[in-house]
Amino acid sequence: MKQMIRSAATAAAITVSGLLGTAAPAQAYPVDCAILLCLAGGWPASAPCTHARAVFIQRITPWPIEPPLQIWRCPMGASFSSPAAPSPREWLINIASQVSPSISLPDSSLPLVPVQADEQANVDISGDAFDFVRSIRVYHIQFSQRRDRDGDCIRSDATRLGSYGVQGDYRWLRSSVAQVPPASALPRPLHCASVNYRAVFVDWRDHAGNYGFEEVRY
Repeated sequence: MKQMIRSAATAAAITVSGLLGTAAPAQAYPVDCAILLCLAGGWPASAPCTHARAVFIQRITPWPIEPPLQIWRCPMGASFSSPAAPSPREWLINIASQVSPSISLPDSSLPLVPVQADEQANVDISGDAFDFVRSIRVYHIQFSQRRDRDGDCIRSDATRLGSYGVQGDYRWLRSSVAQVPPASALPRPLHCASVNYRAVFVDWRDHAGNYGFEEVRY
């Protein structure tokens, strides 16, 4: 079943790439649908997925630091409470085939997304077929260390972790540099060498389990 969903995700990503390559109609394709589909398919090489990934990274670039995927802004075509919600396979294909084929640019008139986002997907994404959504982790790294005049090591670690809940809701929690994945360029000296590091690091796994990440220094 999971392999079938992976194939559907890849097919949907390819489909949306083909759709978005056509002339733009009156209504724009929500960029979060493109992010969702392109992420699931491993960011296939195409202009739409390149744009979707750019928006994904732009959102974590200070300031503000927003949820990179805002799944509540992608029309699902069914209510979460519906007794006949579509399967993950149907849902991915429906998004790719039903939404108008042109990506919308971020709308500056929309309110900024709050630090905590209670909005969520309006279809059931609790199954493991949608683990790729919950795999997204955003580390806001604010770390420094130095020795004072007495030789004591002074450390400051205000690292936070942004992650997604079962239905795509987004939360920030306290974390630490010890939890930051090794793919980050964060210095990890054995002793109290001077470090002053600020960055936003995001990583994820696509539908096939392939690992990806980006990091923005500021």
